[in-house]
Amino acid sequence: MNDIRTPRLLLRRWQDDDLVPLSEIHADPTVMQWIGDGRPRSLEETAEDIEAWEEEWDEEGFGVFAVELLGSGELAGAVGLYVADSPPEIADRIAITWRLGRVYWGQGYASEAAHAALEFALQDRGIDRVVAAPRPGDSASVNVLEKLGMEREGAVQDLVHGHELRLYTIDLTEYEG
Repeated sequence: MNDIRTPRLLLRRWQDDDLVPLSEIHADPTVMQWIGDGRPRSLEETAEDIEAWEEEWDEEGFGVFAVELLGSGELAGAVGLYVADSPPEIADRIAITWRLGRVYWGQGYASEAAHAALEFALQDRGIDRVVAAPRPGDSASVNVLEKLGMEREGAVQDLVHGHELRLYTIDLTEYEG
């Protein structure tokens, strides 16, 4: 897999020295409030996340990228694709996700990285449909999804974490970036 460059970002596979900066992002309760069960993650849990993302790359040919700032080389966070395992309504569908350190919010990085991930999905992997399932109240993520052209298709219940999710989808064969 080749790295993806955007005007300001490098999307790449994970490296050993990404663990500590990503664990610092995962330790921030504000960053993590909308992800999974909403709690911060430990260094060990972050290592498990990176390992799972790398396994998905090996098994599926796509996964979650490390997002690096081109100018400084800083790890800004993660963005990419994964095969959803729950809730049942989206299980086995390809979903998009992201998380960036709070210092990188409000600068368009999430939209820029997610846009590159969708282009990768369509052009490099031939994926024609992607879903996303943000929680109600996560207006920043909804804003990114709408910028990407994703449309809301209803709501589903997250049976693992016990909260509602909003379902967004996009047909990449009609994606105009």
